[in-house]
Amino acid sequence: MAQHGFLSSLRSHLRSPPPPSHIQPRRGYHVELGAREKALLEEDVALKRFKSYKNSVKRVSKIGNVLTLVVFAGMLSYFWIFKTTSYS
Repeated sequence: MAQHGFLSSLRSHLRSPPPPSHIQPRRGYHVELGAREKALLEEDVALKRFKSYKNSVKRVSKIGNVLTLVVFAGMLSYFWIFKTTSYS
C-alpha cells in the first residue's frame, strides 16, 4: 500500500508542468554584456593592491602543510624509537 502511494506521487511529480517563464532568466548566454557589466568586469586600480594577498596565502598554506608533515613524521619516529627501545 505504501508503495502504491509512492509511485502515484512520483507519477504526479513527473507530470507537473514546466516552471513559469518568469522564473527562467531573461537573457540567454549568447547575449553580449551591457555597458554596466563590462564596467564591473574591468580591473579596478584601487583594488589592485589587495590581489597580492593571494600569493602570500598560498605560501603560508604550503608552509603549514610542510610543518604538519614534519611534526607528524617526528612524532612517528619518536614513538617508533620509544617502542623499539627497551629500558630493562
